[in-house]
Amino acid sequence: MNVAKWISTAVASALLASTIGTTTIAHAEESTHQIENESIYDVLVDRFFNKSVENDYNINAKDSKAFHGGDFAGIDTKIEHIKSMGFTMISLGSVFSSTTYDGSAVVDYSKVERHFGTSKELKSLIKNLHKNDIKSMVDFPINNVSKDHAWALEENHNDWYTVANNHRINWNTNNPDVQQALIDAATNFIAKYKVDGIRLTQLENVDTAFINKMIKALKQQDKELYVISNEPSDADFDIDYNPQTIGTYQSIFKNVDEDSSKVEEPYKSFVNGETNKPTALMIDDLNSARFTHAAAEENMFPPTRIKVALGALMTMPGVPIVTYGTEIAQNGVKPTETHAAMDFRTKEDIMDYLEDLQSVRNKSQTLRTGKFKLLENKNGLMVYERYSNDEKWIVMVNNTDKTKRYQLDSSVVGQNKELRGLFESDIVHQSDNGKYNLVLERELVELYQVTDKKGINIPYMIALGLVYVLFIAFIVAILRRGRNRKNA
Repeated sequence: MNVAKWISTAVASALLASTIGTTTIAHAEESTHQIENESIYDVLVDRFFNKSVENDYNINAKDSKAFHGGDFAGIDTKIEHIKSMGFTMISLGSVFSSTTYDGSAVVDYSKVERHFGTSKELKSLIKNLHKNDIKSMVDFPINNVSKDHAWALEENHNDWYTVANNHRINWNTNNPDVQQALIDAATNFIAKYKVDGIRLTQLENVDTAFINKMIKALKQQDKELYVISNEPSDADFDIDYNPQTIGTYQSIFKNVDEDSSKVEEPYKSFVNGETNKPTALMIDDLNSARFTHAAAEENMFPPTRIKVALGALMTMPGVPIVTYGTEIAQNGVKPTETHAAMDFRTKEDIMDYLEDLQSVRNKSQTLRTGKFKLLENKNGLMVYERYSNDEKWIVMVNNTDKTKRYQLDSSVVGQNKELRGLFESDIVHQSDNGKYNLVLERELVELYQVTDKKGINIPYMIALGLVYVLFIAFIVAILRRGRNRKNA
């Protein structure tokens, strides 16, 4: 890291730390085992990082449909990358023995895919994730498995499955023996590997009653296990998945000044108490076009667009799920193009933003599970509050091409309060007319915490002084370097 970058990083960290340091963020004493407390990083093992050459069986990085070499050991090596962005859970996808790199064409539920590594390496990965306070989740594909699946090759199993047009197998989940086999396979996996979540996938034509039966069995195996899906379902999953969420948020955040009238749709029923299941909040997933593609199609700068979108999603009611590569603005329209190998040699702008954003979210129970009220929503300007008995936040999303101003009434904020902006280091006091005037530049998201009026922010002033000290030190270092070169 060069001197200039070090100084800019130090200054930004000092300013953010001073703001957070003077702000008491409420930690609720209630149980934190609610899926709303999580933020999920969604990866494909094969496309993340190749650490071990011992499992590189006929890999071909030039073939987008082939195995590329990513493995459990690779993810283990990059745990700090995931932790630094503040994610509390990683979704590993399907890790079962499979004929495809994404793990969907399962051959055997009792074995892990050899390209990914060994059973011992998977256990080690999960153990090390737990040491870093990161939970783990795996996919369990119920249908669309390989025609060479071990169960299909057994005698007297002709009534266990049907063969689809793509030559994949769909299980006859009305067959009690098939139901029990699937439940046993999933519960045995949980018992062996101690994962924290299961994502049931490929649910087409699977009866809801059986899915609920499977969910019940999984939670009997581990009462704190999260069970979700990436498909719409009426079953008793821990989150609600709406396939329209991605399209909604891509259309809102791909450009400035877009119609944001539908921003509440994905989570409105949860906020209104019509369901007790929080919503999966996503700007893309492993099956969709990347958000970067939507922004690039508008000739917008994807990193800026991604930061605005994530700033909103991380502060709205629900469970943020972020696809690997979002932090480097990975592009693509459809699989396998969207499943490119992760590149760790890119700029860290989005990563740094996620680190700051999630450091606040992870410390505030209110930002994760508090009540929500939309105060303003007009063509890209969104203002909303997250509040509880312990604290209140005002979030301002300026997804427009101009600096925006917004007035908050004392009936919302209270009398003699301060609004402390965490990212732009702004402190808003009550004006003479009793209003609180927010000002935010274009394409930014700011989190204001409402606090009692405290007067001068001493730590902030110290941090500001540090800015000048570091700047002077930088100038002196440059001058000395110039003199040394002249004397050489």
